[in-house]
Order: sequence, then structure tokens, then C-alpha cells
Amino acid sequence: MRVELTDDLDTCRTLRRAVFIDEQGVTEAEEWDGRDDEALHVLGWLDGTPVGTARVFIEGDTGKIGRVCVLASARGTGAGAAIMRGALDALRARGVARAKLSSQTHAIPFYEKLGFLAYGPEYPDAGIAHRDMVLEL
Repeated sequence: MRVELTDDLDTCRTLRRAVFIDEQGVTEAEEWDGRDDEALHVLGWLDGTPVGTARVFIEGDTGKIGRVCVLASARGTGAGAAIMRGALDALRARGVARAKLSSQTHAIPFYEKLGFLAYGPEYPDAGIAHRDMVLEL
């Protein structure tokens, strides 16, 4: 598994379309929020094929990780964890104190294995139940 920061937004958007729009039914208006150019993007490759991505915003001493996705065919391979480690490494390299994310509730155990803690109430985002999570770096 290879994970790297990338400027290849077309590939990242193709992956996000496959997972969020096509698979989960998120609308294009909700997915394409116009903020991709402001973010760092992490891209994960498995056997030479791009399989997952995440985007990262840095706001003061906090990093916000979002749009984390892995193609269905690559789930269970460790790709998601590798992509998250890449995002966290990028934040640590920039001196960020904590990472936050908004997790779909079914994915909370995945993020907990990486050290994130859920807090606050459940809420809908794009029609999908979410909770906020944080990790002190």
C-alpha cells in the first residue's frame, strides 16, 4: 500500500464519486462543496491502483480530516487505516495539536482503533448519521 499527498484532484474526485455519490447516494451538491482547492489531499494506491482518499484542512492548531473513502473492492485490506495514517502524518509534520473528523456512525469503531474518541450527539450529514471524533496528536 502506497500513500502520498497528491495534487491529483481528478483521481481523488473519481474515488469520492464512486463511494459517496454512487454507493451512498450523497448528492453532487453536498459532495462538491468548492473547498477542494483549499485542502491537502491524501491518495492511497494498492497494487498500482488508486483505491482511497482523504482531504485535510488545517485551521490553527487543529486538522480536520474529511471525505475519507476506500473503494468497496479494497475494504478490509488496511487501505483505510493507511490513508488515515498518511493524513495524520501530514498533520503532525505541520505541528498540528489535534485531529478532528465527522464519522459516519457505522465507521466509529474503525476510527476508534486509530485512537479517535467520539463526542457529542449523533447528527445527520447528507442524510447519513454522523458523530464528531477527536484525536490529540
